[in-house]
Amino acid sequence: MSLRPRSGEQVPSLTAQIARASNPDGTTAIWVRDRLDGLWCDEDFADWYPRDGRPGLSPAQLATVCVLQFVLGLSDRQAAEAVRCRIDFKYALAMELDDPGFHHSVLADFRDRLAEEGRADHLLDLALARLKEAGLVRERTTQRTDSTHVLAAVRDLTRMELVTEAVRAALEEVAGISPHLLDDLVDEDWGRRYARPVRLGKNPTKPKTRILATGNDAVRLLEHLYRHGADRASGPRVQALRQIMVQNYHRDAAGHLR
Repeated sequence: MSLRPRSGEQVPSLTAQIARASNPDGTTAIWVRDRLDGLWCDEDFADWYPRDGRPGLSPAQLATVCVLQFVLGLSDRQAAEAVRCRIDFKYALAMELDDPGFHHSVLADFRDRLAEEGRADHLLDLALARLKEAGLVRERTTQRTDSTHVLAAVRDLTRMELVTEAVRAALEEVAGISPHLLDDLVDEDWGRRYARPVRLGKNPTKPKTRILATGNDAVRLLEHLYRHGADRASGPRVQALRQIMVQNYHRDAAGHLR
């Protein structure tokens, strides 16, 4: 497929008339068009497609659909159906009312292209610039377009959930087989930490501190089982906890868990 840029695409008058009549307060899709005049234009995707070949679908439209799909929590099938049936989607994409849209598999193909050669970061930069022009991003706020800090935060939260759930699972396993082994170990604080599945919440506080505290609990549990001779007869959850500790922790030169 090749790209045939459609610059300055305007919303068809009939589409605009019916969209505003049926949605007087607007919708997310309508606001994207009204406040941003579209997040991208086809020229932004010029290097994604060859110059020769059968004209393809508008990449600016597909990118906008992907954004609306994420915001509204739609599957590929539901997003393609929205483009085909919803007037506010046709308004956001500057489509005629009788436009049949596209097959849902097109979205997966578009995301494959998006994942190549840093294209997603480039589109994010363009979108942030458009949001800034529209006054939706404050001047004093630093907008991070790299993913390093996001990946680091996700890694810490994932590790915290992994280790906490591993300790909880091991405790449940020991409690089911030899509950007396936990009498001298588990207290009220342990009960609060591991009595229910881990809940990270929207803004988990001090994840690194919690990861270290949970790691020390895991060490205490494994050493306790070893001292009581239950280490060799432990079940798969305890064995999994031991492996997780090896993969995620080490001791520094002073012998402290890190």
